[in-house]
Amino acid sequence: MGLLSSLSSSLVELSSASRALPDVPKMLPWGGWGPSRMLARNAAARPDACALAFEGARFTWRDVDEASSRWARLLRSRGVAKGDVVALVFDNRPDLLFAQLGLSKLGAVAALVNSTLSGAALAHAIRVASPVLVVAGVEHEARVRQAAPDAGVSAPRVHFKGEPGDARAGTEDDELAATSAREGDWVAPRAGDPTSYIYTSGTTGLPKAAIIRNQRVMGASLLYARVIHELSPDDVLLVVLPLYHSNAQWMGWGACLASGATMALVRRFSARGFFGEAARVGATRFLYIGEICRYLLQTPPGPHDRAHQLKMGVGNGLRADVWTAFQARFGVPVMREFYGATEGNALLVNLEGRPGMIGRLRPGQRVLAADPDTGAPLRHADGRCRDVAVGETGLLVARISRLVGFDGYVDGRASQKKILRDVARRGDAYFDSGDLLTLHDDRWVSFADRVGDTFRWRGENVSTGEVGAALDEAPHVLESTVYGVTVPGAEGRCGMASLRVADAFSLADFARHVERLPAHQRPYFLRLQRELTVTATFKQKRAALRDDGYDPSRTDDPLFFLDGGAYRPIDAALYSKLLSRELGPR
Repeated sequence: MGLLSSLSSSLVELSSASRALPDVPKMLPWGGWGPSRMLARNAAARPDACALAFEGARFTWRDVDEASSRWARLLRSRGVAKGDVVALVFDNRPDLLFAQLGLSKLGAVAALVNSTLSGAALAHAIRVASPVLVVAGVEHEARVRQAAPDAGVSAPRVHFKGEPGDARAGTEDDELAATSAREGDWVAPRAGDPTSYIYTSGTTGLPKAAIIRNQRVMGASLLYARVIHELSPDDVLLVVLPLYHSNAQWMGWGACLASGATMALVRRFSARGFFGEAARVGATRFLYIGEICRYLLQTPPGPHDRAHQLKMGVGNGLRADVWTAFQARFGVPVMREFYGATEGNALLVNLEGRPGMIGRLRPGQRVLAADPDTGAPLRHADGRCRDVAVGETGLLVARISRLVGFDGYVDGRASQKKILRDVARRGDAYFDSGDLLTLHDDRWVSFADRVGDTFRWRGENVSTGEVGAALDEAPHVLESTVYGVTVPGAEGRCGMASLRVADAFSLADFARHVERLPAHQRPYFLRLQRELTVTATFKQKRAALRDDGYDPSRTDDPLFFLDGGAYRPIDAALYSKLLSRELGPR
């Protein structure tokens, strides 16, 4: 059965990959393709077809082309030239796409800044891109103006764009409206030229700007359009994820550019409104990431639960239990999970719909035995790394070659930190994903944790993902974040969980629930929050929670300690006992 299963999987992958064969020339180093050329092709071939739907407005491919030409002319008049960087700070709205495509026509680079950032983090994101100009939506004017001095940009280099119905006109609005939409002497795209910077999520520090080249955009966009989504021009792809993130950029807008399908863009995700919006726009596909599907499962039954046309969901981070429950309730026939870091070269795709799996290892990809805390690979006496066996968890790495490269970050030192050398033989180089995967039969893999999210307690490795899944099943727990905290006099890290709970949540019931877990996995410390700290793409932020620990002086959130089978509130007196080791995990 193992051989038959492996052959069947290989045939599925080969059949799917064959759909992209006609587009291979567009992905090659000499192909000369990029976002602006895909747009020009669509505008010529299907000018009146709907390209973009947003809040009741519909834009044809001709509309998008003309709007981006206006942006290109305006930005050129501001001195933007080929190779220059312009930082864009917008909500999910069409102007972000128009400005980005205008930059593509100029051969310039769009730094897609996370629009939820503020203060020092926003200043850092702008500063590391070294932009000649910052263009932001008026919805972010106050925060961008505040961050500009620390970001190293002066007032004349910061401009703002309004939107229809907003009384706050931006500095670009009138000039854009008066700018010609006719085609110009645009820069022909080259595969190796950068077209955007996309930032890492910053879950463990300040975000890093990853360099995205035209060839990478083409490869990703065509892969998602042809192989994963199987899009046709008649499809409508619902996108609720932020456009500054690679998922919305490539498997969303990029896939629509590559296929001619319509993208239905939503300003921000709403669990209660999701299926109603899908029905309203006639969506046939949707994107998910992180906890979106679980949030949808938590909504009360609604009239649109099955009154929609959705045929497929594509994304990552979907747990096996949520996967099956989601399909059973909402009737979406196909779910396709993938794995891939924005800056990485390790792409995995589960085309067969196996719940809990992210795909099968491909040539050049390995799962190495590694220290779960530091991520450092474990090496043999000869210095070479050791692959894990089936059933074991290790670090995913992917070989760097001329065919499968690693473009890295704007910060070269950060790029070097992601490269492992002498993995299988002397002189080789591999991209370090920073992710821990579990290896299954036939080279199938499932996601386990991020390096650093796994911690060691009482001589055992504790997976935050595994424990979090168990805690989410406790009565009236809506979601959880699990992490390890230091305890005086004890080695390793002890389990702590931050919970978002319903009104009916009971500490006593929760304590009984965690008794089912092995002692080393139990959360001995609890923090109750109104909202968990996550990134805009629903990745949990653990670093700040780890820093706060269980110190009541660092937060107003209720804190508890598991003492003798019951959770006790942590106040200054109990915290003092924990520090003096009078009390501690048993």
